[in-house]
Amino acid sequence: MKSTIVKLAFMAIISSALFSGCTNSNTANPNSGAQTGAVVGAIAGSAIGYNNSGRHSKGGTAIVGGLLGAAVGAGIGNAVDNNNPAPQNTGGWQ
Repeated sequence: MKSTIVKLAFMAIISSALFSGCTNSNTANPNSGAQTGAVVGAIAGSAIGYNNSGRHSKGGTAIVGGLLGAAVGAGIGNAVDNNNPAPQNTGGWQ
């Protein structure tokens, strides 16, 4: 049981590191809330799905929880992105 939890945590950390590498840190990304929400939602959803399942179906509920969490997190992040004002170029430090 402990090795399964360690494997799941390791996969979550590696996938979040890979997904965070998909953004460009040199410029402001107006859609970063949707990306962050999807990654955090997937990790939280898979953890909740794994812990709230029966003894024999932990893998399936973790996958479903991860997919649902990613969808909900991306939706919330997209709503936050739409409410934020657009970035303005003020001619600051180049």
